[in-house]
Amino acid sequence: QVQLVESGGGLAHAGDSLRLSCAVSGLPLDLTYYPFGWFRQAAGNEREGISCISNDGITTFAADSVKGRFTISRDVANNMVYLQMNNLRPEDSGVYYCAVANNLYRNCEGDFRTWGQGTQVTVSS
Repeated sequence: QVQLVESGGGLAHAGDSLRLSCAVSGLPLDLTYYPFGWFRQAAGNEREGISCISNDGITTFAADSVKGRFTISRDVANNMVYLQMNNLRPEDSGVYYCAVANNLYRNCEGDFRTWGQGTQVTVSS
């Protein structure tokens, strides 16, 4: 059983920073064998890929709306995936989900099969 548990969300003001954490358990191999992604679902909108990382950690993707502000990273030894969010804006608000895939095809397109329950991020102006 693969489980992903997000944490670190909350209420922030425009310009603040938050770091989201994703605790991963149950994978048969270590994190270097899997791509990971962070997705966001804003109120009334569809879920969208925000930032993803390849299994080898060489390739990363960030949506245009967050490029230069958000950074995905991982701690292989501790089975953790992070999303560092800087210079937050109100439009960054939404529920953020961590997900794991077997293959990442391009950007955040991949066969993501296991998802966390999400963590709420609310950014006020």
